[in-house]
Amino acid sequence: MSIKLRFALIFSGFVAIMLAVSSISIYVLYSNFRETEFYNRVKSEGNIFHNYVYEIKDPKQAAFAKMLSGIYTNSVFDEKLLVIDSSGKVMNKLPETLQPNFDQALLNEIKLKKEIRFETNNYQTVGTYNSRTKYYTIASGFDISGYRKLHNLEIILAIVFFMGMLVTALFSFFFVQQAFKPLLALNKQIKRTTISNLKDRLIVVDNFPEINQIANSYNAMLERLNKAFEFQKSFVQHASHELRTPLAIMLSQTESAINKKMTEPDIHNLLVSLKEDQQGMIDLTNSLLLLSQYEQLGYQKDWPMTRVDEAVVEAASQVMQMFPDALIHIGFKVIPESDEAFFVVGNESLLKSVFINLSKNAYLYAFDKKVDILMETSKGKIKVQVVNNGLTLSDEDSSKMMQPFYRGKNAVNANTKGFGLGLSIVTRILFAHHGQVEYDAPTPYTNRFTVILPQAIK
Repeated sequence: MSIKLRFALIFSGFVAIMLAVSSISIYVLYSNFRETEFYNRVKSEGNIFHNYVYEIKDPKQAAFAKMLSGIYTNSVFDEKLLVIDSSGKVMNKLPETLQPNFDQALLNEIKLKKEIRFETNNYQTVGTYNSRTKYYTIASGFDISGYRKLHNLEIILAIVFFMGMLVTALFSFFFVQQAFKPLLALNKQIKRTTISNLKDRLIVVDNFPEINQIANSYNAMLERLNKAFEFQKSFVQHASHELRTPLAIMLSQTESAINKKMTEPDIHNLLVSLKEDQQGMIDLTNSLLLLSQYEQLGYQKDWPMTRVDEAVVEAASQVMQMFPDALIHIGFKVIPESDEAFFVVGNESLLKSVFINLSKNAYLYAFDKKVDILMETSKGKIKVQVVNNGLTLSDEDSSKMMQPFYRGKNAVNANTKGFGLGLSIVTRILFAHHGQVEYDAPTPYTNRFTVILPQAIK
């Protein structure tokens, strides 16, 4: 069932319930009014008859007979009137052919309650007792006019209900068609969206704020997708460029060696140069493979408990083996109260790779080849600061340093080799561990990278 049909049926059903409740309420209220009004009318007829009977003792008087005839002629349909004295004797009745049918129990109930009302075969009866005259009056009649009006009301309400439902159904389907026009137009625009036109945006309809929200959200999603594709495109271009450069150098060196005679020292130097270029390509390829793997990496609950401080120490040890002149100092801002303070749920080799990259970068861009690593825990977080003295990053460099293949001005000025992938790898590993890395420059020549990881709860 389509949402348009479902909406139309729900709206029609809601109106049907309202019409049904309204019609039933009108019918019940009028029925109660008719019943009460007719009871009062029958009671009034009975009181008039009682007064005539009490005032004129001799029922054979001509004037009395004439009055009774007038009362009966103008009375309700098929009216029956009966006056009984305290001994149970019938004082008078209308019509004269009426055969009284009552028992003493009924008279006792009327005397006890002063007035009773009941209905038998649609005849409404009122029985009253007058304590002054000691007379019982029983009056009954059939409300033929009231029942006709009630029947006519049933027909009118039925017609109103079915006509109302017909109009509601037509209106609801028309309304749904009009209400869903913007959504249908939006759907057509979405269907036209492909990878080749991600820069196109949905048209925002001014008169439909809810549709505007959907269109704006979709446009924002297109913007994110476009940025992702642009990033991917840029990544491929940079990777191709980085791979092409060493390949072109190697090809040039090989062609030069083929075209001229080379001495043994020249051949040795050529092989050394080729080895460096090949090693660079291997490093670049490994970095690209790592980056592609980390793109798919997600947080895993089955990771073991890992100590961050041990990962930091092992990473620093590897960096000092790679660079013997590196001076790395490891310390604590505040001595932890227990050994469990630096536990995280994570992959030890991945975390070690984070601190190797940060320590290596700090060493390469430091004036004095010194790196300070400080650790602390605070409010359920583990913080590791990697600090060096060197050229600080500009605001532009610090905002782009996590992008693959981006190298800041300090890297260019330091004339260091690299591909600009280290911090991208660091960012993705920390993201998989629900962590992050922040950069700031406390002083003009101090760089500080802060790794923040969630503390494990045992």
